[in-house]
Amino acid sequence: MPKPQEPWIGKRARIGVIIPSTNIGVEYDCQRIIPPGVTWHFARFFVSQPDLSSDNMFLAFIDAIRETIPDAMRDIMTCEPSYIMMGMSAETFWGGLEGNVEFEARLRDYIGPNMGLTSGAAALKDAIDSFGAKNIAALTPYQSVGDEQVHRFLEESGYNVTKVVGLKCDSATSIAHTPPKEIIDTILHELDGSNVDCIVQAGTNLSGLDIFPTLEKQLAKPIIPINVATIWHALRAQGINDKIFGRGWLLERF
Repeated sequence: MPKPQEPWIGKRARIGVIIPSTNIGVEYDCQRIIPPGVTWHFARFFVSQPDLSSDNMFLAFIDAIRETIPDAMRDIMTCEPSYIMMGMSAETFWGGLEGNVEFEARLRDYIGPNMGLTSGAAALKDAIDSFGAKNIAALTPYQSVGDEQVHRFLEESGYNVTKVVGLKCDSATSIAHTPPKEIIDTILHELDGSNVDCIVQAGTNLSGLDIFPTLEKQLAKPIIPINVATIWHALRAQGINDKIFGRGWLLERF
């Protein structure tokens, strides 16, 4: 029998990325961070309930995506990725540390025990730990029920959570249309302070790639968007240690 040929596309890493059907932020960020020999391969799971206008609607959104994520996991495996990155955020924080472990375990039913996996909450924790930060403020696009889960995960991870501010975006789609000025003003006037070592951002459809590198220099502290954290985590897990400049301190320093 002929020996299977190794694909020459994505020779260093072929990273499968699972994203909600409503999301444009993850692809935007991934397409701007492409080390030589690395390829990103996207699979979307259908969001039948994108309304996030209240806590109840947010919970309905979480319930709905749990039904469709498995199909995207099944589909992405057919392109033979070398690694899987979850380009989604909310459910990875749900239930705190234990909830994240359970979430990743459920995914193993579809990708097997040996495939490398990055989830948003776990990647964010590793990114924070790289800076040695302890006092954390967080920005989200969520309603209060989602903010509570982010707070719980960060607190259970051993950080002092100074504040979590949710922008209360009214749909999973509209998150991507949040004006940069609103993000900047929230960070400068509601989250930053002398008691804050690091500012993080959840919500993968809320891209901070064009904003946060400048704010880091202005505030002299790390500001970590979840998409950059997952990209960094997935690349480093695949042995891609290239330092990438202009996309934030995380990719420049670690």
